[in-house]
Amino acid sequence: MIYFLKDLNLKGRAIGVMSTRKNVAKAAGIILALGIVSRILGFVREQLLAVKFGATGISDAYVAAFTIPDFLYNLLVGGALSAAFIPVFSSYLARDEEEEAWKMASTVINLVIIIMLFCIGLGFLFTPELVKLVAHKFTGERLNTTIKLTRIMLPSVLFTGLNGFLMGMLNSYQHFFTPALGSVIYNIVIILFGYFLAGKLGITSFALGVVAGMVLNFMVQLPSLARYGLKYRPIIDIHHPGVVKMAQLMIPTLLGLAVSQINLIVNQNLASGLSEGSIMALRLANRLMYLPLGLFASAISMAIFPTMTGFAARGEMDNFKKSVAMGIKSIWFIILPAQVGLMVLSVPIVRLLFEMGEFTPAMTRATAWALVFYCVGLFAHSALQVVLRGFYSLHDTITPVTTSLLTIFLNYLLNVAFIRYLGHGGLALGFSLTGIFNFAVLLWLFRRKVGSIYGKDILISGVKSLLASLLMGVTAYLIAGELSGFAVTKHGQLIQVGAAIAGAVVVYAATTLLLKMEEALFFLNLIRKKV
Repeated sequence: MIYFLKDLNLKGRAIGVMSTRKNVAKAAGIILALGIVSRILGFVREQLLAVKFGATGISDAYVAAFTIPDFLYNLLVGGALSAAFIPVFSSYLARDEEEEAWKMASTVINLVIIIMLFCIGLGFLFTPELVKLVAHKFTGERLNTTIKLTRIMLPSVLFTGLNGFLMGMLNSYQHFFTPALGSVIYNIVIILFGYFLAGKLGITSFALGVVAGMVLNFMVQLPSLARYGLKYRPIIDIHHPGVVKMAQLMIPTLLGLAVSQINLIVNQNLASGLSEGSIMALRLANRLMYLPLGLFASAISMAIFPTMTGFAARGEMDNFKKSVAMGIKSIWFIILPAQVGLMVLSVPIVRLLFEMGEFTPAMTRATAWALVFYCVGLFAHSALQVVLRGFYSLHDTITPVTTSLLTIFLNYLLNVAFIRYLGHGGLALGFSLTGIFNFAVLLWLFRRKVGSIYGKDILISGVKSLLASLLMGVTAYLIAGELSGFAVTKHGQLIQVGAAIAGAVVVYAATTLLLKMEEALFFLNLIRKKV
């Protein structure tokens, strides 16, 4: 990260960049801290689901029903709003045009409310048809349960969209605490509903928890936005330049993100024809894979996004490109060891987290099998978060859509090819290879668009991180093997996994410091300052 300050000729400009980096680090720290809490709670939520119902037809029904609200969440919050709303809203704020920013925001919010209510109504009417889209091989009780749970969770879609707008506006004001806190509250509510009501309501308790959690997530963000001067108006001005610009950006982005979600739905449909529990195994493995991605990659990319947008809006392209390179290097420094660690310790980690109650050793092996293949593409899916936001900062959403369209066919071909040999693990491998392809193509196109992005620095940093990660992986494997005799009890499993991770962290830290990696030195200095 130190290179981010190089080649700046003016002292004042260097101070500004240093201040920017500190602000990004602070924002990422806030998102990361609450993200860790949220992810831990997310695992408690998944663990509770696994313990109560195991990897069975009932849990498969819940996962399939959750696909539709999850699809819309990733479409709206995870992408379209980030790609379209935040850049436009932030651009108005950067030009001190706050009044226009709120006119645009009010119009878009009102339009989304109307559209969402209409879609929810249609969803209630055509729920059986929707379920067939996400799990077309479900029959009997599994199908009926999925339809019932889908209808319960549909109202959460409205608050999903509203939460996305609140998050986008707060992030544009450089406020990251409350949006991150909202996800913590969301998980707590689902856990409470599942823990206290599962005995009476069964799997329905988790569906009700999703709705209640999303409502509370929305309510907790309102007071924070009010402190910045909530200027919402009940207006719809579709001719407002900001609304027009956002529509131009959002439509192709929605198509691109829909492609990504379609890939997951294709995987789920193929898995619905496998043995019961395959969908649940894929979900748990996917959640484990997304743990480092959600904690670190998303935290860094979200924190740096408003800064990137500001650089692009002011035409400071050198700083813009350096911020992109900084984001990729920082993400790989953390993600590569996490990727290797999850692959090496897949069985011990899954066993520790989920093997209890209705979750059997066979389910552990099935989940670990999928986890290994999901992790193959973790580095690409993580770095893709920064590259996409690089395009979005430049108000270019067409390019990501074009490459995403290609992934539909690639993902399907790979899944069909691998599933016959690797089962549900083949679906995970197809997803990973598709992500690697998407990242490689977009990175190449991004470089062609903006010129040099300090690729040599990124490559050297990535190779060093990978070498250190491989050495770390060998260490973790040997420690876990030596302590395998302890893995007959939960305390023993905790000792096995904890010791392996602790040893791995020490080896990785020592190796990266010996290699004199800038990221390692940066984090070491940061820790020293905090101490």
